[in-house]
Amino acid sequence: MTPTSSPWSVENPARAAAPLAGDTRYDVCVVGAGIAGLTTAYLLADAGKSVVVLDSKSKVAAGETEVTTAHLAWVIDDRFTRVAQVRGDEAARLAAESHQSAIDLIEAISKRERIACEFKRVDGYLFPGADGPDALRDEMVTMTRLGLIFERVDRVPFPANASGPALRFPDNGQFHPLKYLSDLAAVIRMRGGVIHTETRVVDIRSGAPCTVHTDTGRTVTAGAVVVATGSPFDTGTTMHFKVAAYMTYAIGLEVPAGYVKHALYWDTEDPYHYVRTTPIEGGKDLLIVGGEDHKTGQASDQPERWARLEAWTRERFPAAGAVRHHWSGEVFETPDGLGMIGLAPGWRQNVYVITGDSGMGMTHGTLGARLVSDLILGRTNPYAGLYAPSRWAPSALKTLLEENVNIAAQYTDWLTGGEVKSADEIPPGQGAIVRRGLTKLAVYKDDRGGVHEMSAVCPHLGGIVQWNPGEQTWDCPCHGSRFGCTGEMRHGPAASDLTPIEQPAPAGT
Repeated sequence: MTPTSSPWSVENPARAAAPLAGDTRYDVCVVGAGIAGLTTAYLLADAGKSVVVLDSKSKVAAGETEVTTAHLAWVIDDRFTRVAQVRGDEAARLAAESHQSAIDLIEAISKRERIACEFKRVDGYLFPGADGPDALRDEMVTMTRLGLIFERVDRVPFPANASGPALRFPDNGQFHPLKYLSDLAAVIRMRGGVIHTETRVVDIRSGAPCTVHTDTGRTVTAGAVVVATGSPFDTGTTMHFKVAAYMTYAIGLEVPAGYVKHALYWDTEDPYHYVRTTPIEGGKDLLIVGGEDHKTGQASDQPERWARLEAWTRERFPAAGAVRHHWSGEVFETPDGLGMIGLAPGWRQNVYVITGDSGMGMTHGTLGARLVSDLILGRTNPYAGLYAPSRWAPSALKTLLEENVNIAAQYTDWLTGGEVKSADEIPPGQGAIVRRGLTKLAVYKDDRGGVHEMSAVCPHLGGIVQWNPGEQTWDCPCHGSRFGCTGEMRHGPAASDLTPIEQPAPAGT
């Protein structure tokens, strides 16, 4: 299968920065150089704080931000009916308001710093899927009660197979996320902030001050630490029971310019489909379609999921050309559909977290940056209680229990046999789990036939990783850690690679 790529990753204008080379001290240390981390650093540096950003990747915004579809929406993915049921009407209204404020902030920063990131205000459309009109009708009732602005329209503006009616929402947005963040990183440096890439954080100690330790033995001392890594890395064990990792898939197809109205689109299916366009070279548009979500590490049919997305797309957009991009990303769901943003729960002092995007990554990261920077600066933020990581939502208890029962079930993989008996059964370019005595190995065979063996045990909390043939990664089905085909850590909450297994020396040597 051809390598995966997003439209942003192939033209990532972001640059690398030097790794952290020595012990140092700042007012604030931000872990993670995606949209949440860089926006936090920008806001704090603009307020006069000394800030350092640390990221394990080679360039800024090279994690989940690089594989987003970059919807800037104030319409909640879990929908307002669900949020109102589990948190109440006022919480649902505040959720809409907070995501609207995030779009406003991205627009304001783009204008203030003259960032050419293709920011554009667009409508959003919610349309019925195969599940019928009931969900749409429920959302109309809820949004009317909440006083949110929307319009019922006869159909969604698709070229074909446009079932109606639909709901239209004004003042959403879209942009090029990496053009935005590349320039934002430059502005952070102009404000005195420092960014270090290729710097992996392995331990955070809370306190006054906090200390941040890297895998090379370097230490950053800071008055506050912001963990903006997507997954709730090193922010207390309880966070891992509140956040569930899911994979989502996307494809990009060339279409004639203007063939699809520039807007954001979602249907009501579960998992739902989502659509937008972006301009590309040659005066054409790229049609971006996503969906087919599942829990991380709990599916092995990635090619079929991209194929189903393509079939769904061609039914509605018959003029679409060949698939130019296909890729996947990871989102972190919460029981009530709202993010976990604020002081890390438990006995954590001066450690803040931005996680639980629930599919709203760009706006979630931006509003999270505003909220956390306000807390650090001693300012009042109207959304602090809404997103507090220590909150308790009894009405979402059923979802919380279901997710954690699912996690517990994954540990039974310790008791099962291997997928194959030996590496001889693994095709080149693929991986599989092999049981050897009491241990399980993650075994990858490269295109030349070379065999790479690693412990299949995730170094985070001991789940057994699973092979992802679509992205050629090892994914943990418990808490969403992801590793490259030869075991290098790509996404947390794990902070280290899979443990390599030494190959026995050939006989007679």
